[in-house]
Amino acid sequence: MSKIRLNRTALYMRLSRDDEKAGESLSIENQRAILRKYAMENGASNIEEYIDDGWSGTDFRRPAVMRLFDDAKEGKIDTIIVKDLSRFGRNYIQVGQYIDYIFPASGIRFIALSDNVDTADRSSTGMDLMPIMNVFNEWHAANTSKKIRAVLDSNWKRGKYTNWAYPYGYKAAADEKRTAVIDETAAKVVRRIFDLRLQGHSVRSIARTLTDDAIPNPTAHYRRLDGKKSERHCSPYWSPKTISDILRDKTYIGTLVQHRTTRLSYKNHTVVCVPENEQIVSENAHEPIIDRCTWDQVQRINDAACRGREDKENKIHPLSGLLVCPDCGKKLRIKVSSHNHSPCRWYVCRTYADHGNRYCTSHAISEKQIERLVCEDIRALFAQTESDEKKAKEHFLRERAKRCKQDRLSDERELRALRGRLAELDELIQSAFEEKVLGNLPQSTCKLLCEKYQTEKEGVQRQLADLERQLAENDCIDAEADAYIARLRRYARCEELTREMCLQLIEFITVAERTEDGKPREIHIYYKCIPD
Repeated sequence: MSKIRLNRTALYMRLSRDDEKAGESLSIENQRAILRKYAMENGASNIEEYIDDGWSGTDFRRPAVMRLFDDAKEGKIDTIIVKDLSRFGRNYIQVGQYIDYIFPASGIRFIALSDNVDTADRSSTGMDLMPIMNVFNEWHAANTSKKIRAVLDSNWKRGKYTNWAYPYGYKAAADEKRTAVIDETAAKVVRRIFDLRLQGHSVRSIARTLTDDAIPNPTAHYRRLDGKKSERHCSPYWSPKTISDILRDKTYIGTLVQHRTTRLSYKNHTVVCVPENEQIVSENAHEPIIDRCTWDQVQRINDAACRGREDKENKIHPLSGLLVCPDCGKKLRIKVSSHNHSPCRWYVCRTYADHGNRYCTSHAISEKQIERLVCEDIRALFAQTESDEKKAKEHFLRERAKRCKQDRLSDERELRALRGRLAELDELIQSAFEEKVLGNLPQSTCKLLCEKYQTEKEGVQRQLADLERQLAENDCIDAEADAYIARLRRYARCEELTREMCLQLIEFITVAERTEDGKPREIHIYYKCIPD
């Protein structure tokens, strides 16, 4: 067959992170030299290069390959040359689809030099072997993925940090495990974020405060540390999501959590969250920025049903989100009215405000009145606690025990089940070895079974450690009770409510409608383990 000369030619080159280990033979420069030499020798014209550096061959959403496909559809090229089939891709279904169907339909010639594949000569040996080579290329990708995952698993279990950077507030040390060390400049901001949250500020309010104070956000902070200019646009603003992520990240209490996300497969790179019981957790892995007491208080605020809403002045009122209508169950919201040319704030039932009195009554109460009543009640409760702290502590322990009893019984049952399964797995591993020694079990089957049992055993051991730690934390009730009494003392003789005080002490408050016979309206304050 006479040689067909090239015309408008596309040279496609790809290098993945794993391919870099192969050295110069797969480098972009080496690919370019080989492809250009071939193109020039065969009279190519209008040579265009398409390069994907650092991309996996299993992903066909690569920038350069997408541009290549677009140019092919528009008729800008009629020949594509690659060094070998694996450079084009390692997904045998998609590679075959493009080479056997899409490219021929568009009149495009495809050449893979090292594999002797040229779609202009369908009878060649290279074309006959192409399906086998594509399958082998995908197998290589699957095998590489498995090896990388094994290395990551090993590093995680040894406590080695594998992400590119620690969360905001930390830097990686130069030791083998890349242990977290505190970045004091950012750590001050992290502590401020937690303090503002304890004071009752919303995540949106905290983000706005840090932006107003011109504090660099995490991305800007990393760029300053790196000292390099990035082409990527860096927003100067703090986002509520960034604040929310910081307030939930256990890294700040010295806990290293890895394997939080994974990909569906080596071909499908969609990122999914890993269930908590499958994550790799290392307690006391580094120095904490936030103490455990502060962390627990912030998590209670994060998990509380009350969120509160900011008014036009970006302020969250102390009882916002805590007042509830006992008739319809909706929360009361603030309305502003003018009285003698001065604004007066009232809490009214949301159902009434939205739909009228056919569905609920107003349950209106002025902000000043309800805050005064709550403040008086807190002072009365504290006076009772101050006069008999022993009784208050006993009440707290009694209420705490009621809440934890059912959970503890369930945890202890699960603990017994996990310990039992751990013993079963040890017996199964021992039994497999004995059967192999007796010649009743092939070595390959024994190895497969032992690997399966060992993987399950490691998972059970992690669950067991987490559960034992949780039960140990629940046993520290006395320390929690002391912290509770100390918290009450802080609010002694309070003259006005603060958002922090309300979030720390109050679950919710029900406000009944005013009675027509002049009797006092019913207002019930439900505290967080406040003594009777």
